[in-house]
Amino acid sequence: MPYTYSSLSQLKFLPPLLPVGASYAIWSGIGIVVITLIGMILFKHIPDTAVVIGMLLIFAGVIINVFSKMDTH
Repeated sequence: MPYTYSSLSQLKFLPPLLPVGASYAIWSGIGIVVITLIGMILFKHIPDTAVVIGMLLIFAGVIINVFSKMDTH
């Protein structure tokens, strides 16, 4: 739980650099992919095709969001 608060508190430094939507998309996307990889390594879970496609779509969405033309405040 302390890691959650410390990591979320670091998000407050991103709005000058990235829009909030992009920051949240990156944060969520990285979290989903990392948790899936941890499950694969520690618990020997094998992702099926739907999971792999979903992770690729998340990755593509984050990339599209980061390179969008939204202005920061």
